[in-house]
Amino acid sequence: MHHGRSIPWTLVAVPIITLLLLLLGISGIGRGDELASAGVYAPRQVMWLFFAAAAMVVSLVVPFRQLKEWAYPALICSIVMLIAVYFFPPRNGARRWIPLGFMYLQPSELAKVAYILAISRYLMFRENHRTVAGLVVPFLMTCVPVILILREPDLGTSLLLFPVLFAVLFAAGARFRHLATTIIAGVLILPMLWSVMSVEQKSRVTALFRQRDSGSPQTGDGYHLWQSKQMLALGGKWGSSVDGMPLDDPAAYRLPAGRTDFVYCLIGEKWGLPGTLGVLALFAAFCLCGLHIAAKTRDPFGRLVATGIVAMIGTQALFNMAMTVGLAPITGLTLPLLSYGGSSLVTTCLSIGLLANIALRPGYDLAGQPFQFDGK
Repeated sequence: MHHGRSIPWTLVAVPIITLLLLLLGISGIGRGDELASAGVYAPRQVMWLFFAAAAMVVSLVVPFRQLKEWAYPALICSIVMLIAVYFFPPRNGARRWIPLGFMYLQPSELAKVAYILAISRYLMFRENHRTVAGLVVPFLMTCVPVILILREPDLGTSLLLFPVLFAVLFAAGARFRHLATTIIAGVLILPMLWSVMSVEQKSRVTALFRQRDSGSPQTGDGYHLWQSKQMLALGGKWGSSVDGMPLDDPAAYRLPAGRTDFVYCLIGEKWGLPGTLGVLALFAAFCLCGLHIAAKTRDPFGRLVATGIVAMIGTQALFNMAMTVGLAPITGLTLPLLSYGGSSLVTTCLSIGLLANIALRPGYDLAGQPFQFDGK
């Protein structure tokens, strides 16, 4: 960074947006503790914030260009950890975590960041991805972690990598017809993904098409969706923080996984439309800031990493909020910065710190060629 240069406005905007989302998340988790009469998750999330803040500072201080040499080893290590989870006892029917004594590590969260670094490192100075044959390696780099994560099972995180691949290829200058080929390849692989999905995952997908908004509450996988939409409806226009609770029935406020996957509903119940629309607006602002950082970055590696981070966080947020209102299947995907969970929070803050790192150092590496394509 050159001396005398003013601090980019995105370095102020991104931390403010992040802080506001974190505060909304704490309020939603706290509301879940209140409704469940078990006030333990919100204090734990506050504790995790200190670790997340430390991760953000580290990812901001270390120049991001140094991560190029660690990109491939990081992806390999994450794949090894994704395999290692199958050797540990399942939790709640899933093998997603590695027990470390004081915490449970979720390798799929780290794999998302490692994947972005690796795919950005591979594409940063290449033009072979501008041919159909050149898309094979990026596609294979995506499919390996996708299949491993899907088998945990974790449908949401596994499907998240394909939008990231598309966004990074677009930022790297891939031709539109070849991007269309990537989409077609992703559609063609869906039958294979369906074949390796668990019975529960398939049931959650089919429940999306069986949902209804009237009559008696649904059972099975439809119950989660029924309760999530009811919780949003109970919030009304201004939420229980202003209008109070319209029902005295505790069963109406029972929301499974409310403090994790469905924290958006708890925010809607407590803060009403201002809360839900505020979350949407903050994520939209974050994505705009991230894309501005990517556009202003001349370093090819930094531009692709910034694009990948925006695609990862933005798509995950969109998927999560869509599933809470019945526009997407319930996949167990958390809402970044708002849902309870140490691995997710630390990884997301690590990614945001890396995004700020790129904004702080927008020049390109003189050892390579400037980031240019002819657009043909």
